[in-house]
Amino acid sequence: MTPLISAFLIILFIQLLFFAFAYLFKTDKFTDITYSATFVIVVIYKLLTVSTPTLAQIILTFLITLWGIRLGAYLFNRISKIKKDNRFDDIRGNFFKFLGFWLLQALTIWIVLIPAILFLSQISDPNFNIISIVSIPIFFLALAIESVADWQKFVFKLDPKNKDNWIDSGIWHYSRHPNYFGEMLVWWSLFIYITPYLSGPQYLSIIGPLFISFMLLFVSGIPLLEKKNDQRYKDNPDYQKYKNSTSLLIPLPK
Repeated sequence: MTPLISAFLIILFIQLLFFAFAYLFKTDKFTDITYSATFVIVVIYKLLTVSTPTLAQIILTFLITLWGIRLGAYLFNRISKIKKDNRFDDIRGNFFKFLGFWLLQALTIWIVLIPAILFLSQISDPNFNIISIVSIPIFFLALAIESVADWQKFVFKLDPKNKDNWIDSGIWHYSRHPNYFGEMLVWWSLFIYITPYLSGPQYLSIIGPLFISFMLLFVSGIPLLEKKNDQRYKDNPDYQKYKNSTSLLIPLPK
């Protein structure tokens, strides 16, 4: 069994297991935290299967684990406060629609992890390269942007006086979706990290960062939130001014 297939089966098993819990108990507490936890489980498992892991492989596993723990802790804290995720109101009680979400989540995790799985499984003697070293501060910058953006919006939403308002403070003053920018940059930095060790068909693993970028830019991320805000604030001139003067993704001056 190839490393990619075995990783997919592990991911699928985890997602189906927690789908069963989420569906039976009609709870959203497992959904997002299972997403981030699966990344961590897979990369640690893959590292443990390496007979003599190199420092480069250990660091990559650490970076993904750090990202997963941060995201999982934030998402668990958020769902503990808000109790339920409104995204699932229309599908939580529908077996096949809810299952479809979990299967898509499994596929997303697998595709995004393809570069890391190859690096931990198929690349021989992956020692440090200058490009890998340069990519590490980019990763921490991306993680910081995503973490700050998530926390600022979470605190903003918890304040009752901000009900029915959009956030235009902190890093959100310079980007309408800075958390998604940080998320995309995380996975691009990790792909850059492994780039020096790739050869031939292995370069096709670029599908990982491309896929998460595509999903956030055109499918499940920005389009849904932009549509929601456009409907909610369509008659609000202040929102139109905010939208027209604020970068969609990359934090930039007004």
